[in-house]
Amino acid sequence: MIEVMIESEKIKIGLVEDQFLFRKGIRAILESNPKLTVVFETGVGYDIDRQLNEHSTTPDVLLVDLCLPQDKNHYPYGGMEVTKTVRSKFPDIKILILSVHNEHNFIADLIRHGAHGYLIKDADPQEVIDAILAVHTRGAFINNYTLSAIQQSEVKIIKTQNKNTLKNNDEKLSRREIEILQLICEQMKTEEIANRLFISIKTVNGHRNNLLQKTGARNAAGLVTYAVRHRLYTVD
Repeated sequence: MIEVMIESEKIKIGLVEDQFLFRKGIRAILESNPKLTVVFETGVGYDIDRQLNEHSTTPDVLLVDLCLPQDKNHYPYGGMEVTKTVRSKFPDIKILILSVHNEHNFIADLIRHGAHGYLIKDADPQEVIDAILAVHTRGAFINNYTLSAIQQSEVKIIKTQNKNTLKNNDEKLSRREIEILQLICEQMKTEEIANRLFISIKTVNGHRNNLLQKTGARNAAGLVTYAVRHRLYTVD
């Protein structure tokens, strides 16, 4: 039996990419998946708030190129600026950055400012689809490379912080919250965490909300950054 998804049930994607051929190519790849539909695309990011406000359908996930054209005043307005604007004005939209750059500092800074994931442009098409599904269902896509980038960046911050400060921050979290935080770092879904710990989904969501409030993180990716910074989770 062939399962047909209703259009309204599909994950709605927006593309912010200035390279026309790449944008059309990735659109074709995404729309070949029955779970996804592209509802918005643009080649510039500097008026992303206006474009999203004027568009009839708000995307669930934005795929954003890190390097985009300057704004009309010739100021840089790339993926970082788009991330800040969208996180401020459209907090429910998930942001997945696409880039040719793989420098750790780029990745860690974007995650700290609210991006939900980061992919290199030569990623396998299936990885792009997996990343979209991950940020939509789990709130973050943190592959091993991104996790390593966060860890290396946070090591520099850790060295400048007082150990007592780190300890005091950790004491804000209960043992159960730390346990759930570590499972979030493992990219487990809410239902999977509930099953692992023999608790309800509602309880997991309650702990997740407490974690966001206590840590000041913007999203699940921010929780991973917090966990790495406070040595509650490390890359093997």
